[in-house]
Amino acid sequence: MNDTPTPHASHDLDDATEPTAVALPHTAAEDVLGVLTGTWLASLGLHLLHEAHAVTGGTAGLSLLVTYAASLPLSLILIVVNLPFFALALWKKGWSFTVRSAIAVALLSAFTALHAEMIPSPDLAPVYGVATGNLLAGVGILILFRHGSSLGGFSVLALIAQEQAGLRAGYVQMGLDVVVVLAALLVVPWDNVLLSALGAVILNLVLAFNHRPERYRA
Repeated sequence: MNDTPTPHASHDLDDATEPTAVALPHTAAEDVLGVLTGTWLASLGLHLLHEAHAVTGGTAGLSLLVTYAASLPLSLILIVVNLPFFALALWKKGWSFTVRSAIAVALLSAFTALHAEMIPSPDLAPVYGVATGNLLAGVGILILFRHGSSLGGFSVLALIAQEQAGLRAGYVQMGLDVVVVLAALLVVPWDNVLLSALGAVILNLVLAFNHRPERYRA
């Protein structure tokens, strides 16, 4: 018997060892863990920003502005500000994405309140709070994106722009965030606004460099 592989057999072997081009979807358990992890990190980042009396972009930034101006609970404002964007998400992204995003915002609100209880008014250097807060929020949002969810608000607009117009989600959100940061001049000292602007850039660069559908397929 001739044990030397024929060219056809060798070709079959090569095909068998090539990585599949079909991405395996996340399991339900992975999605649940992803949403919990993403919202936990994002809420911790938001808490640090709040304690540094800074803002960031998106509806999280709008929520922070409202709390500074009206002394209302951040956990409540996070939900109220996001309500209009859930209608947009339902129209453009469907029920699954909208429900996941609503759950994520509800978790963000609950975790933010928990952090406020567990880490009350830390003695926080503003530069550290802004940098670390935005890094944590950026990583948290990235995890949510990759599990078919978001924190609503500008994230919905950014994802729609990326999917329908080919624009990077991070760059789209960065442009929208500039408006929010500039509006902070009305209620936040100018030096905190400057730090906030730099922090918003950090957050959106995390998304722009890492949320690449052509690279990540899961």
